[in-house]
Amino acid sequence: MAIIYNPNKKIFNLHTVHTTYQMQVDPLGYLLHLYYGDKTNSPMDYVLTYADRGFSGNPYAAGMDRTYSLDALPQEYPSIGTGDYRNIALNIKNEKGVESADLLFKSYEIRSGKYQLQGLPAVWADKEEAQTLEIVLADENAQVEVHLLYGVLEENDVITRSVQIKNTGTGQITIEKAAAACLDFVQGDFDVLRFYGKHAMERNLERTPLGHGTIAFGSRRGTSSHQYNPAVILAEKGTTETAGSCYGMLFVYSGNFSCEAEKDQFNQTRLLLGLNEELFSYPLAEGETFTVPEVILSYSADGLSALSQQYHNCIRNHVCRSKYVHMQRPVLINSWEAAYFDFTGDTIVDLAKEAASLGIDMVVMDDGWFGKRNDDNSSLGDWQVNEKKLGGSLAELITRVHNQGVKFGIWIEPEMVNEDSDLYRAHPDWAIQIPGKKPVRSRNQLLLDFSRKEVRDCVFEQICAVLDQGKIDYVKWDMNRSICDMYSHIYTGEQSGECYHRYILGVYDLLERFVQRFPEILLEGCSGGGGRFDAGMLYYSPQIWCSDNTDAMNRLDIQYGTSFFYPISSVGAHVSACPNHQTGRSVPLSTRADVALAGSFGYELDLRLLSDEEKAQVKEQIKEFHDYYDLTHEGDYYRLTERDNTSFTAWEFVAKNKERALVEVVKKDAWGNPLPVHVAIKGLEDNSMYVCSLNGIKRSGKTWNHAGITLPKFLSAGESMKFTFMKVE
Repeated sequence: MAIIYNPNKKIFNLHTVHTTYQMQVDPLGYLLHLYYGDKTNSPMDYVLTYADRGFSGNPYAAGMDRTYSLDALPQEYPSIGTGDYRNIALNIKNEKGVESADLLFKSYEIRSGKYQLQGLPAVWADKEEAQTLEIVLADENAQVEVHLLYGVLEENDVITRSVQIKNTGTGQITIEKAAAACLDFVQGDFDVLRFYGKHAMERNLERTPLGHGTIAFGSRRGTSSHQYNPAVILAEKGTTETAGSCYGMLFVYSGNFSCEAEKDQFNQTRLLLGLNEELFSYPLAEGETFTVPEVILSYSADGLSALSQQYHNCIRNHVCRSKYVHMQRPVLINSWEAAYFDFTGDTIVDLAKEAASLGIDMVVMDDGWFGKRNDDNSSLGDWQVNEKKLGGSLAELITRVHNQGVKFGIWIEPEMVNEDSDLYRAHPDWAIQIPGKKPVRSRNQLLLDFSRKEVRDCVFEQICAVLDQGKIDYVKWDMNRSICDMYSHIYTGEQSGECYHRYILGVYDLLERFVQRFPEILLEGCSGGGGRFDAGMLYYSPQIWCSDNTDAMNRLDIQYGTSFFYPISSVGAHVSACPNHQTGRSVPLSTRADVALAGSFGYELDLRLLSDEEKAQVKEQIKEFHDYYDLTHEGDYYRLTERDNTSFTAWEFVAKNKERALVEVVKKDAWGNPLPVHVAIKGLEDNSMYVCSLNGIKRSGKTWNHAGITLPKFLSAGESMKFTFMKVE
């Protein structure tokens, strides 16, 4: 059993293959966190210490015992008004303005299978793959129940957490803050690993020692954002890729979020992840329940690579639902950097002809096919085909493309509207903007109020009418701005604080309808590239366009940071033209392909401008993508270099059965009198023999793992190399 309750000690044990998560109901009824780490069967309540600590409050129920204080005890779900002055997971306010939630244990239930969350993406599992623990905490005075949900995926070394908050009284309560998960550590010296960025340079790793006080980050942009990813790692000092303890939290949510890591006056550490309390205030009437989106927890005693692999396996097998998750994805050519808005139907067909001749599987028609859309300034919201521009109907164009022997895809941006559109002129109140105030534009567009069902219905009907015109094999779902001027004509007054969350719920509702209506379509997420690269979106789309930055050298850093939580199969990566359209840099075609191979592979350039030699390279690159697919999309991924390695970047894919491995190396910079490049190797089976394709040398996996390999030649700046290890007798 993955979940075991000890009634004598009132201890809950959540076991996975390699880890144990332990908590206890103490004599006063508070739920304390005891332990999360290497698997153990021992009760860990001995970690609790009690002392009279000045200015730390004592619950009334403790009587005259001044050694008992929630200000110093590790808690499972800390709330406001209990004498705990650290960052809290829950803040509730009643009709009188009183903010208090003194939560005591009420009941629990263990059941087979993994809980699901209505209207929200969440980890899924077959009944025999998971167990659920539901613990009910209650405050009778505040008249609130808090249901703590734990999903244990034993074989995946993953524990999920969500919270349901229920108003059990007769008056209204308002949720002012709600985290999904909290981890309290009574000791330890930790670093915080977070992933910051900006548009076209997302998910850069920043590792910061956690000193006294709080390290906090998050998003108030209405999306999980380019600026911070909704994920965090707490790593013990000295933890490397292959050694040391580290804890991960990944939010399965695409909207505003907040993460707080705090070291208190007693050198204890608290880690919180959940909804951003700014721009959030959620009233609950009598009997109503609010569900906090889910956080995925995982722990590794063997360093960061093992932690990443646990998340990769979880997302591939228990978050993504598409039929394409384990199917070989098509190699596509996207029209954007080839033509931008300047194309016709003939342009797309010509691109398809070239694609077919090179072995590319699909052509995607990007922005500019609808309304009068020839720039950023009009027609979003008018999802009607511009037949004049395409030289015929969409059905005719689809047939023409399919006749070239390739599949056809299309770009959409359903959440957006331009003021210069028929939809906006008919329904200006459907756009998110404050009455009487000129709106803040971004990319000269506004957002539709997806909290409103009639808005979603209209957009969905338009999109269906387009997709029903022919066999469309792929859709790229984009979202190209942050949310500002939040206002809803439906959710006003006390409900105005619901709007950001209800917007995301509306996005999820439309996505769910889309995937149910079009299960055969490969859906790729996008938000100006990687602005909504999160587990919530991966629940609906098996891959996300990783970044609008297609420069191979910049992608090394972007894809490096992305790999800490997200599998390579989820990373949309393309070979683009040079000089690169974002950086102006020129990089060899072979290097661009090697970098894009660490993702769902494709091209974004004008194939007609390639030389015969380059076309031959493209054919070979596509062949390699197919040859290595089982490694790149299903294998274990290893980062072989740190981000601050200024000389080169290297990574490795190892097959699940350990039969072969692929190593890729990119030289980042050139130096006079260069040193040889020595690459670490990981993940091979110690007692098996492997031959390296670089030199034909056969050695044991243990030897390769410990000694690595030195490249036989010096690489120039921007040059790449890849080689394999094959198991032999």
